[in-house]
Amino acid sequence: MSPLIPPHPHPRRGPQGRSVSIDSPSIPSPPEQWLDPAAIALAVPDGLVPTALNGIGFARWWEPAAWTDPACWADDPAEAAFDEPPFEPPAGLAPAAGVVTLEPDGRVWLVAPTNGYGGYKVTFPKGKLEPGLGHRASARKEAWEECGLRVALTGFLADVSRSTSHTRYYLARRIGGTPADMGWESQAVWLVPRLRLAEVATHANDQPLLAALAAREA
Repeated sequence: MSPLIPPHPHPRRGPQGRSVSIDSPSIPSPPEQWLDPAAIALAVPDGLVPTALNGIGFARWWEPAAWTDPACWADDPAEAAFDEPPFEPPAGLAPAAGVVTLEPDGRVWLVAPTNGYGGYKVTFPKGKLEPGLGHRASARKEAWEECGLRVALTGFLADVSRSTSHTRYYLARRIGGTPADMGWESQAVWLVPRLRLAEVATHANDQPLLAALAAREA
């Protein structure tokens, strides 16, 4: 039986500088799971991760102004041009953006919201649009805040309605950062083989994304 792990503070502060307590801390994966494309790997805040994966290094991408300056999230020259349909949110739902980041080895990046916020054990990074940020900029920002990753968007995936928001999801690839730098909203970052996503992304709100990924690969 695993030992009881007590609550502990998240190393990143929450809104207004509040301390955020992780009630049931996640357990990080052993190093070999990161290098096995068929394995699920899990990182925790400030935890150990490999120096690189699939030829792309893990290193801190820390821009203090990135939390508030829209210019930090402007279009990235590393991104390829792609088209996307008009965004048409239903009445009463706030616009939001999210990202599904794919690794070259076929795995996908997800997050475990701190203390299961919103009823999610594991889900994809997303958030409502902030003033001055469009959908693409918001998707990049959410990837960094919730996963610690710097990403380049590669295409449109799907629009998904939830109880209070209508979210545009993009596909992306990792170009920098490290999951150990996840923000206070996440208590773990998961790297999951595509064929095992249904095991961990079990919330009903994420099922349209799994279907969109499956249709893209059919």
